[in-house]
Amino acid sequence: VQLVESGGGLVQPGESRRLSCGASGSIKSFNLIGWYRQAPGKQRELVASLSRSVGISYGDSVKGRFTISRDDAKNLLYLQMNSLKPEDTGLYYCNALLLGVEYWGPGTQVTVSS
Repeated sequence: VQLVESGGGLVQPGESRRLSCGASGSIKSFNLIGWYRQAPGKQRELVASLSRSVGISYGDSVKGRFTISRDDAKNLLYLQMNSLKPEDTGLYYCNALLLGVEYWGPGTQVTVSS
């Protein structure tokens, strides 16, 4: 399974951005798929996830601002990010779990700065 993120870039505070994650396998087949991020000097943290058993989960810092969604026809996972803040800056990774094996994409950089 290969995951590839896209959509990162430089955005100003308050703006929106949408990230996409494409997979070599069917996204519908994953037990869990989601987004993590890592800021310089910080640990990787959960941003949002879609789980067959739990449903949708969000990290506390993004609740109400970010939305995770899936387009099965295009086989893409999205992360809609609104009201971006400088503290949202980081490398955003797509993550998936299939049959007990975890997969990661290479990441896409999001920088929120004026």
